[in-house]
Amino acid sequence: VSCLCGSAPCLLCGCCPSSKSSTISRLLFTLFLFLGTLVSIIMITPGVEKELHKLPGFCEGTGLVPGVQTPINCGSFLGHKAVYRMGFAMAAFFFFFAAIMVCVRSSKDPRAAVQNGFWFFKFLLLVGITVGAFYIPDGAFTSVWFYFGVVGSFLFILIQLILLIDFAHSWSQLWLRNAAESNAKGWYAALCIVTFIFYAASIAAIVLLYVYYTKPKGCTEGKVLISINLILCLIVSAVSILPKIQDAQPHSGLLQASLITLYTIFITWSTLANVPTPACNPMLLVRNNTDSAMATQPLTTWWDAPSIVGLVIFILCTLFISIRSSDHPQVNKLMLTEESVAGAGGDAGAMESGLHHAYDNEQDGVAYNYTFFHLCLLLASLYIMMTLTNWSRPDENLQVMVHSWTAVWVKICSSWAGLLLYLWTLVAPLVLLDRDFS
Repeated sequence: VSCLCGSAPCLLCGCCPSSKSSTISRLLFTLFLFLGTLVSIIMITPGVEKELHKLPGFCEGTGLVPGVQTPINCGSFLGHKAVYRMGFAMAAFFFFFAAIMVCVRSSKDPRAAVQNGFWFFKFLLLVGITVGAFYIPDGAFTSVWFYFGVVGSFLFILIQLILLIDFAHSWSQLWLRNAAESNAKGWYAALCIVTFIFYAASIAAIVLLYVYYTKPKGCTEGKVLISINLILCLIVSAVSILPKIQDAQPHSGLLQASLITLYTIFITWSTLANVPTPACNPMLLVRNNTDSAMATQPLTTWWDAPSIVGLVIFILCTLFISIRSSDHPQVNKLMLTEESVAGAGGDAGAMESGLHHAYDNEQDGVAYNYTFFHLCLLLASLYIMMTLTNWSRPDENLQVMVHSWTAVWVKICSSWAGLLLYLWTLVAPLVLLDRDFS
């Protein structure tokens, strides 16, 4: 009991004896998020989804929604209903901690003990919120919560893009530095090979998108969206190797551009998978339980290729947020993550080596912004909720789960925002001459 409720998160001490307390705290909160995601995946599997009928009060489809004359048949979207409520529970859990951790500056604040301890009670709190969420009455909840999920997912996609841009710059700088220090051409060859693979995969994906998501006649929206993103990717790739850009940022190059291009094509693919036009979307998922022919079919299907890739990226990004600080001060300021030397008493060796990592001694200042970290997990919970439900929502009669153009425009706008953000990282040194971008 003392281990579970104490200020030191002992749950992982045996596995990670050398880890810092702040890092373990972030990992444990991330573990709660992954646990909720796992429960959502289990609930949306066909066998478990059918058993949800047996939960008391969970599927009482006899009432009427205000403004809707058709009785609700919640059995037609049981899996989505479970995922939405699980997503609401995780979002409420992280919002609660984001609110109570506002303006925590150091471990001297009593609330820091709540952040880094009492894990057993936190788990009970999450379970209690989850149980309560399943008793939320039917009605406008699913339709309204859909739009909360859309906004949160858009913001989390932007966070993913920021982390990806930072990772791409760090990757390129590391390999170029290794090549310069070792005077070995193998590092340059590796850069060229990886860049070629990324661009080749992007070109192949674009061709497949044109083949499967467009038609010779019609599907104009798909053709326009693919073409716009293709042109934008070509522009950022060309800008990244301009002489002036290379002079201002010697480490910029095609590796970063190729990685951003590949991710943009993935977002485009995910966007087209939500186009609500059956003729232009071979992966369109529309469930209608009122049809007797559908009675023997799985109630919910989420494990299509875009959702699986999105789930993998979600896991990597949340782990990235939990265990790593950026090598770039600008990204640390944007993500509200402090450098380790600030809290380590200004250790000269750490400052000279340029190491950035979470530190255990937070008496002089926290290693990361507690509130912002919880807000990131809140947005991540909304993103995974939308991913597992394929960004679909109930129709006006609450009988069928359908795709809408809302999800399409949110995703495609996030890809444009990401490309513009990467383009700004290239041209910013030329525009803001008084800033240090080294």
